[in-house]
Amino acid sequence: MKVLISDSLSPRGIEILKGASLEVDVRTGMKPEELKTCIGEYHGLVIRSATKVTSDIIGAAANLRVIGRAGSGLDNVDKAAATKKGIVVMNTPGGNTITTAEHTIALMFALARQIPQATASMKAFKWEKKRFMGVELYLKTIGIVGIGNIGKQVATRVLALGMNVIGYDPYLSDENAKEMGIEKVDLPDLFRRSDFITFHTPITTETRNLVNRQTIQEMKDGVRIINCARGGIVNETDLYEALKSGKVAGAAIDVFEKEPPVDNPLLSLDNVICTPHLGAATEEAQENVAVAIAEQVVDYLVNGVIRNAVNFPSVPADQILKLKPYLTLAERLGSFASQVFEGAVTEITIEYRGEAAALNTAPVNIALLKGFLATILEETVNFVNAPIIAKERGIAVKEMKSPDGGDYQSMLVLRVKVDGKENTVGGTLLGKTDPRIVRINDFPVEIVPEGNMLFMYNNDRPGVIGNIGSYLGKNRINIARMHFGRESAGGMAISVVSIDAPVSQTQLEDIRKIPNILSVRVVNL
Repeated sequence: MKVLISDSLSPRGIEILKGASLEVDVRTGMKPEELKTCIGEYHGLVIRSATKVTSDIIGAAANLRVIGRAGSGLDNVDKAAATKKGIVVMNTPGGNTITTAEHTIALMFALARQIPQATASMKAFKWEKKRFMGVELYLKTIGIVGIGNIGKQVATRVLALGMNVIGYDPYLSDENAKEMGIEKVDLPDLFRRSDFITFHTPITTETRNLVNRQTIQEMKDGVRIINCARGGIVNETDLYEALKSGKVAGAAIDVFEKEPPVDNPLLSLDNVICTPHLGAATEEAQENVAVAIAEQVVDYLVNGVIRNAVNFPSVPADQILKLKPYLTLAERLGSFASQVFEGAVTEITIEYRGEAAALNTAPVNIALLKGFLATILEETVNFVNAPIIAKERGIAVKEMKSPDGGDYQSMLVLRVKVDGKENTVGGTLLGKTDPRIVRINDFPVEIVPEGNMLFMYNNDRPGVIGNIGSYLGKNRINIARMHFGRESAGGMAISVVSIDAPVSQTQLEDIRKIPNILSVRVVNL
């Protein structure tokens, strides 16, 4: 079998692949058309961040069985196209956790003491001691937004520096926060109290532009901001204005919304220090991920063992076809629930009814946990680490089975205990292959769980549906489907609107103001 390495990889990784009697070609810097032309002859593809594995390339990959990413981010791989074609997509979660945490700490020190600016001054043969007055970190308050793997490592290090650590993570329990020495707070409180703020969250609808003109005004005068997570979490235009006015004393940025950041005005400011996306760029991290992905690719191509896949669980090949529809249903139920039922989750119960009770439920449980956790955490969640992450976060996972499917031949019911209250979402398979959500708490529904959706609680009153449709139409947002459910006539109702394009934050606020709309959330599946 043949493996193509299309991005730079540590020699140790290449040796591991060749040592398993795989034929290895290293061809870096290829243009998309070149890759598309040659990919058909390979069974494995090993990449980093430079290669873009698009649906076109996957379509030309006649023999490809596995795509291995040496690193965690998979924004450059069309995972849906790979999954549809049965190609396993693997990454190396955790390989850059320590490295990114250390880079965050390095930027924080450099920001506090203006080290890059002072270095530039010295190299210009100047001696400007008074210009570069710094601040101590000791006893300062640092706010950590996102307490995942990296956030935890940052917390451990800043606690050792004598800093006061407060953290925001809606899915972190009070008990776990206390064990880590972190005071759990809400986001406005974190903004008000922090001297330094560092972000360690994924980029989602909820976190995009999390730092903006309004939230900056809630912060302390002279706050310092660090972002080693994702470009887009910080609104760069609003940050620029705040840095110019002095509201924000300084910023340290490793990630940008557009990379490389050509003509970005932030780069012109003296109180900004920045690096070219170096969070994972250490020799140790790069060798670790190269070795890890090479071993994973060998395990799969040579031994048939799947590890750290983001689109397939570790199940025997003869069970994949039967389980795959349930894996898809479970993952989407989990993802839907995590986006709708926000709060500190303490318990998840997965109930199998009817034919589903006879399944090999272990991989289905993992698929559901993966779907639930992947949308709320910064770190990569896959079929291997999902149970571990749930345990680390103090989430008890339980399973129930019943041969009685009720109105359905087969059904999965997810019960999520959030802030002490139980919420449920139930799903089934239409024609044994197509997932449907058929119940949300006490509301019967029939929802196709895919794409962009608006999930709303509303009063069951005339005109609500028309007002929603009218607003979306005026804003040229096409409605793909609309689903409704109500407890009783004139009572509480839910509306789920599938749309062809995401809504902006401003549009979301406008929808909240529509009469009889009680709440609205964006869901993306």
